[in-house]
Amino acid sequence: MARLLERYQKEVFPNLQKEFGITNVMQVPKIEKITCNIGIGEASRNSKLLDTAMEQLANITGQHPVVRKARKSIAAFKLREGMPVGVKVTLRRDRMYEFLDRLINIALPRVRDFRGVSTTAFDGRGNYTLGIRDILIFPEVDYQKVEETMGMNITISTTAPSDDQARALLAGMGMPFQHR
Repeated sequence: MARLLERYQKEVFPNLQKEFGITNVMQVPKIEKITCNIGIGEASRNSKLLDTAMEQLANITGQHPVVRKARKSIAAFKLREGMPVGVKVTLRRDRMYEFLDRLINIALPRVRDFRGVSTTAFDGRGNYTLGIRDILIFPEVDYQKVEETMGMNITISTTAPSDDQARALLAGMGMPFQHR
């Protein structure tokens, strides 16, 4: 069983139940899924970038990514509908907890001048989005194959009805939030 899942069941779950006065165990917030997305603007001109992004995202998450295609044509960006613009992976269950564990304990501390993640990146419905400027902070990435810096968006979807409950859930899981 994943380390973070065990931590959630033994520590975080009872703490959240007590803190928010939740009597129904089904109402206690939990993490539903984690979506990782790498957007590549130059994918239409350089297909090698897309292959590199797919390979690296598969290395980071342990799951095969899906190619995302443009929904609209935008002439200013020389983009046509249906062109590949990025890759995405949706993680659930054990892989999700393993990835979150690696993100919190290995990748984020490797960010230069890291002072914690923003506490304001919640969407109002209990979901948290985190932007990473360079995927090289993950030890699984082969830096010799990555030619350009690639960023990544990580969205953590929770069942929490409010941002406060989601913040308490993620803080309990060990997310290093900034202290103001």
